[in-house]
Amino acid sequence: MDEVLRVVRQRRSIREFERREVTAEVVKKLSEALVWGPSAGNLQSRKFYFVTDQNLKKLIAAAALDQTFIVQAPLVVVGCTDERIGHHYGVRGVELYTIQDVACSIMGMMLVACENGLGTVWVGAFREKEVAAALGLPGHLRPVAVVPVGYHTSKPEAPPRVPVSEAVEFR
Repeated sequence: MDEVLRVVRQRRSIREFERREVTAEVVKKLSEALVWGPSAGNLQSRKFYFVTDQNLKKLIAAAALDQTFIVQAPLVVVGCTDERIGHHYGVRGVELYTIQDVACSIMGMMLVACENGLGTVWVGAFREKEVAAALGLPGHLRPVAVVPVGYHTSKPEAPPRVPVSEAVEFR
């Protein structure tokens, strides 16, 4: 099996983490994966915050409807759209392209994390204004993803997937 496809198939949503820090070498790889994600017009309308401070993680977890596993993760990545750059494409740029830019970058980072023995989970359920306030974000940045990152204590089995024939249609 191709290496990238193998990692895609191995990635799982992890919500239980060891109390072990992510090495600086791996953090650098995660950062690289984020900036090499594709972006609309190569405008790179995104910004990422790497959160390790326990108090900040507690505020983020509270804003994320008390999803306390966020605090357990040694690293929490918050992906934000940058609406100043997104205005290049008008409303569609702000409401769609900037979100797609963050999503592409985060997915690449999650695959690099998996490849390096780390678990991640995409958290989309959170109150944006509270996360923005906790991080002191300027008004042009909008948090759209919270991703806890760390070494997993266990790895769940792969959940069922729809058949390719149901998900993909050729015309």
